[in-house]
Amino acid sequence: MAREAPEPIRPLRTNHPLHSGLVRLQRHYRSRRTAPTSALVDSPHPWARALGLTAVVLLGAWLGLLIVGSVRTPVGPMDTSMTLRPSLSGGTKINVSPLGALELDSHLAPIRLDVDVDQLDPERSSALVKHPERLSGLQDEVARDVTDGTTELAVRSCVAVVSGATALGLAVYRRPRRALAAGGLALALLAASGASAYATWNPKSVLEPKFSGLLSSAPSLVGDARSIVTEFDVYQRELARLVTNVTKLYDATSTLPVYQPDPATVRVLHVSDIHLNPAAWHIIGSLVEQYGIDVIIDSGDTMDHGTAAENAFLDPVSDLGAPYVWVRGNHDSRVTQAYLDRLENVHVLDEGRAVTVAGVRIAGSGDPQFTPDRSVVAQGDPAERMTGLRLASALRDQKRAGTPVDIAVAHNPVAARESDGEVPLALAGHVHHRKTEVLPHGTRLKIEGSTGGGGLRAVQNEKPEKVRASVLYLDRQTRRLQAWDEITLGGLGLTTAEVSRHLPEENTPGATPSPTPSASPP
Repeated sequence: MAREAPEPIRPLRTNHPLHSGLVRLQRHYRSRRTAPTSALVDSPHPWARALGLTAVVLLGAWLGLLIVGSVRTPVGPMDTSMTLRPSLSGGTKINVSPLGALELDSHLAPIRLDVDVDQLDPERSSALVKHPERLSGLQDEVARDVTDGTTELAVRSCVAVVSGATALGLAVYRRPRRALAAGGLALALLAASGASAYATWNPKSVLEPKFSGLLSSAPSLVGDARSIVTEFDVYQRELARLVTNVTKLYDATSTLPVYQPDPATVRVLHVSDIHLNPAAWHIIGSLVEQYGIDVIIDSGDTMDHGTAAENAFLDPVSDLGAPYVWVRGNHDSRVTQAYLDRLENVHVLDEGRAVTVAGVRIAGSGDPQFTPDRSVVAQGDPAERMTGLRLASALRDQKRAGTPVDIAVAHNPVAARESDGEVPLALAGHVHHRKTEVLPHGTRLKIEGSTGGGGLRAVQNEKPEKVRASVLYLDRQTRRLQAWDEITLGGLGLTTAEVSRHLPEENTPGATPSPTPSASPP
């Protein structure tokens, strides 16, 4: 019996409920086969995505500012660098190398403005010196330079944060849309920070600055900040004139006339009372090179407050080109002395200690007083005389030992006078003016002025001090003074340069030799 053919299966109607269910199931499995593995995992919570995007934006913006967010811009004859940095408290930080830093609470925002004063541009400074008429327009030039620099910094910072956030977003998400979103958010955050800084801008922050480094003593060096604010135009003019004349001062030291002494002459450079003026190192280095100096003698007050923060100021001493002999002044602390004692090519003298440098025997004692320490009552001249008496005793001991001293050094002239009769030449400083005299028992006392022009505090004086140093010429055989050149350079407000030659009375034509110093009673 023939089997009946099976009834063909009829397809489901498209509007049948079972048909629609099968279609949905088929689509589901197809999507499972074609979707990447990451799609099978539950998508992150919206808050997690937002947190991740924020981290990418902040990190990218910071990297952008770090790499390309700095602007080098001239401000008058100065070269400066301006940078925006992320910060929790905002404000402005001005770095003045090598003196330290000045911080102002100028605004509240998550960005801080850093300004680095790099150097004095020699070409622009020379042009200012050669064309003094340009000084009258220096204030306007500085204002334009600051405006141009901050504008360029704002534009560059926008580009930096957008580029940094976009690049990092593209690296993390690999989707252009997400990367552009990160860049847009970074720009919005920077704009919000700028608006916050503008809204919280505090121009009175200059009245309460915070100093660090060597500038920690700035309030006593530059005067009352309120006077700077109320007389800002005056200070602006004076600052421009100061920059101009310091440039002229540098130019003068590089063209000093060169003396050609007898080859048998020992050349000693006497400096004193530098008082933390960085320009002094340039001046001393120039004199050492042009005069062929054999030894430098510093009769003290190299510092201003004697703090450990000031010690870095002394680092150039080792590279001046000649041995450096130093005694402590009343503005130099034991901390200062210990730091100098560790430097190469430096000889620290105290308690009558003697050294022989370039064939010359030199002894000295440090000042017994440290006047910046207000907790100790100053003992005045009696303490200086006692130090001088101990120095004279040490000089006599050296003479009895067969190693007589040629030069005695003390900071205060009161102490140096006690060496009268024990040594041919005594050197001192302290009083900031130059004086030479022959003491009753034959010792010649030479008091030097300030080689630092009174230091940074000279800007407070109505008539700034001149910069003074002396080159002493000693006979190599007898180690006696043959002549000396007094070098006087214009202070912070002047531009003169003078070199005057002096001979001891016994070396002038027709004069009789002076007697050997006779020892005063012990």
